[in-house]
Amino acid sequence: MINTTLCYLEQNGSYLMLHRIKKENDINRDKWIGIGGKFEDKESPEDCVSREVLEETGLTLDSLSYRGIVTFVSDKYETEWMHLFTSKHFHGTLKECDEGKLEWVKIENVRKLPLWEGDHIFLQLLQRDLPFFSLKLCYQGDALQEAILNGEKIR
Repeated sequence: MINTTLCYLEQNGSYLMLHRIKKENDINRDKWIGIGGKFEDKESPEDCVSREVLEETGLTLDSLSYRGIVTFVSDKYETEWMHLFTSKHFHGTLKECDEGKLEWVKIENVRKLPLWEGDHIFLQLLQRDLPFFSLKLCYQGDALQEAILNGEKIR
């Protein structure tokens, strides 16, 4: 089981998105995602997301909201628990990212980008401002086969 974090930084009606185009053999190659990465030893979800945001963007989180846990199940990859966050409060100077291109994208345009199918579901949940949720996304290859929200099948 892999533990990761993902954070959507919000400013002026836009999310900071990362277009993953720089790393070879990247599971997210050519996709647009939020900011995050894998846990290091002894890190909490908040520790991990704060470190990843700083490393990838140069920005320091002043506060964040823990929005949910997304469980990714795949026939190709190890099961992953992704701890999902949002933040409207951060400071610093945006830097170049070695994993791809950072870009502020209007929230209403984010779902038009090349995303994983399941990302559309949790992005919609974030916009509906649901309380903390658990979302299970089951993939076969790159195709989403099933989605379960708080124990109830939604796809």
